[in-house]
Amino acid sequence: MNEFLDTVEVKLTSTNFVTTGTTDYWSAVVFYEPKVQLQKESKDKLCFEDLTDKEKEIFLALKEWRNDFASNLGWSAFRVCHNSHLMNIAKNKPETIDELLNIKSFGVIKTEKYGEEIISVLNAF
Repeated sequence: MNEFLDTVEVKLTSTNFVTTGTTDYWSAVVFYEPKVQLQKESKDKLCFEDLTDKEKEIFLALKEWRNDFASNLGWSAFRVCHNSHLMNIAKNKPETIDELLNIKSFGVIKTEKYGEEIISVLNAF
């Protein structure tokens, strides 16, 4: 319960003692909203300015690959990968498919679809 309460902002609570004649118990209602953690997310979120010159070069190459790939399929580029994903790849420079799986937002399916091509782009550097 404490773990849950740490993740929410409690707005209102209501308790009531209930008797049924044979069993007595407390009921509790908690109205809550998820905690907003904008400051933490903004610190954790990688942006272009956080990259070194070499990482920026890698990011731009990945972005070009992504845009070409999406264009060939008639898709919007974000359907393949978001810029933030490409920045994480440029920052971490995975050398293998297994290492790519450790990049945030790259699960098995996305890695199977795009992993070999992404590693090829990275190997050009």
